Order: sequence, then structure tokens, then C-alpha cells
Amino acid sequence: MAAFQEILDVLPARYRTLDVSNVQELRLRAGQSPAVVENGAERRLAGLVRQEELSEILQRATQQSAYACTQSLRQGFVTLPGGHRIGVCGSAVVKNGELAGYQALSSLCIRFARDVRMDSARLLPNLTDSCLILGAPGAGKTTLLRACIRALSESGQRVSVCDDRGEISAMTQGKAQFDLGPQTDILTGLSKDEGMLLLLRAMNPMWIAADEITARRDLAAMETISYCGVRLLATAHAKDERELRLRPLYRELLTLGMFRRMFVLLPDRQFRCVEVKNE
Repeated sequence: MAAFQEILDVLPARYRTLDVSNVQELRLRAGQSPAVVENGAERRLAGLVRQEELSEILQRATQQSAYACTQSLRQGFVTLPGGHRIGVCGSAVVKNGELAGYQALSSLCIRFARDVRMDSARLLPNLTDSCLILGAPGAGKTTLLRACIRALSESGQRVSVCDDRGEISAMTQGKAQFDLGPQTDILTGLSKDEGMLLLLRAMNPMWIAADEITARRDLAAMETISYCGVRLLATAHAKDERELRLRPLYRELLTLGMFRRMFVLLPDRQFRCVEVKNE
């Protein structure tokens, strides 16, 4: 199979000859030139995107299933085999206060997934207690989180993953599209606070992992988990510990004393490990 064949299969024929070896995203906006994102910058391509092409791509991605299409649009994206994701934008239709679909599509953001591997021998000595992963947007927090989950699982530890938005596992038809290790249990579709507590009750984990802690109810769930002797892996939006402490929610998180260690991502996607200084 060609690289990124899962994406090429849903694209119109005129896009299938693109060199996508270094592409991070393909951006398709109705009436505008298509563009690829490489190294964080957009590069325009020739031609114009037709609105009907957007609908055709989404239909192929959901395998012509109206139900699958509706369910996907409610969360704003479609996950393809291989973990690739198609983000959707357009004229929203709201029913009973919830997104029910789109009257018309205006843009698609096709994100190319790469399962980046990291050296477990470097990670494991630092994964002896609950760990928080810090990084700026796009720094690779979720990639490092996957690597930590896989390293723990492959070392014989039970890890439960609360993947509320499907970012960590890219679950498709009950199967994770990213390898998270042989002793990993994955829950999708529930909010982080509900999901983490369900995993605590149901799966007897040694670790619970979640992406992007953003709400106080997440903190309450993690505090409960920490009292039960289960360790935590999570990510937070902050480039370093100083920026983390400037944000009220994260200051509160640190005062709870649950996390003893942090992985801080660097611009070259390497990381440094620091001990948490609880106030």
C-alpha cells in the first residue's frame, strides 16, 4: 500500500498525484486554491476547490453511510483508518441545542497522521509516578503521550486510556489506529471526568491516561483516582512550568500534589524531564 493510501482513496483523482511525503495537512476551501501545510506553513496549489468535491470526500470517508456521516459531523471530524482525520467546517445545523450536521460544507482540513516512535528505554526510568506532559500547540504532546502509554503497556503495566475525542487512539470500528501497547484498554465517547472514573471502577488499571486537561471537573476526577493508588498520565497546554503556573486551573492542579514529574517538550520535539515543585 502506498504511503497515506487511506487518505488518497477518499480524494478526487486530481489530488491523488500529490507528493504528500512531508505534508501535515491538506486544506480544501470551496472556491479557493487547495493548500498543503508543510513545516507549519501553508503552500497554495493550482486550481480551485469545488464545493461538490467536499461532499464527495466526506461520503467516501464515511463509506456512503448516512448514519456514520451524521455521527461524524456531530463531533466535527471523521477518522480514517490509519488515524488520519478530516475536520469539517460549513453552515451548521443545530437541533435541541446540539450540532446535528451541516447544511453546506465550506472547508475540509485533512490531517496526515504519523505514528512517531520514541525510545522506551529513555521514557520508562522517568515513568515511576504520575506525569504531566507540557507543550505549546503543535509541539507533539499527544505523540509523546502515546509513546508513554505504549512504553508502560509493553513493560507489563495495565494502562487505561480515556480518549474522549479520539485523539489518542484514533479508534475506528472498535480498533485503535495507533499502537498503544498490548496491555492498554481504551474508552472513547465519554467526557474525561466521567470516563476516567468509569475506567477506575471497571478496568483495575495501574495507570489512567487522558489528553488535554481543561476543566475543574477533570481535576476532581483525577484527585479521586490519585487517592486509589492509580497513577496518572495527562497533557496540558503550556510551553513550560512557568507558563503552567500562570493559569489558574493549572495552579490548582499543581497544588493538589498529584503530579510528581513533568515532561516539557522542546522546539525540536525532544523533551526534558523536571520534578514538580509543589507550592
